[in-house]
Amino acid sequence: MLYGFDGKRPFVGEGSYVSEHALVIGDVIIRDNCYIGHGAIIRGDYGAIVIGPGTAIEEGVIIHAPPGKRCEIGTRVTVGHGAVIHAGKIEDFAVIGMGAIVSLYSEIGAYTIVAEGAVVRMRQKIPANAVAGGNPAKVIRSVNEKDLEFWKRGKEIYVNLAAKYLNSGMEKL
Repeated sequence: MLYGFDGKRPFVGEGSYVSEHALVIGDVIIRDNCYIGHGAIIRGDYGAIVIGPGTAIEEGVIIHAPPGKRCEIGTRVTVGHGAVIHAGKIEDFAVIGMGAIVSLYSEIGAYTIVAEGAVVRMRQKIPANAVAGGNPAKVIRSVNEKDLEFWKRGKEIYVNLAAKYLNSGMEKL
């Protein structure tokens, strides 16, 4: 689950759940009240990764940073099942859809939604408050109140799920 590498050790904040089936390696900081799902791989082996408070990294997500660089994921971000993240920065309250790819050095603005299966290309920047989709990802429209309300509830589900896993655990059968 948590592995030191090259003299660096992961840090996990208070109230954060990291599945015993996730791999968190090296120079990784996971802030408070995060959910790190089963099968997630967070590789801080030759770059640093910082995950902000209240963020959900769902099952099967892969996060990696380029050599000597940093991948920063903001506060209350949702990264959907099976996404691949090599971004430079994903700002607060963003949503990365299931199976999306956010490539090297790319940047995702605050409150932005990257659709399922979208491909954000190397060094591409998606602005704040946008919905982007496709390959390569393009801005489709602006985020609206319905989007914000839906994702506010979704983010709360994962903060609560992290607390439930920590309090109840899983029962091996």
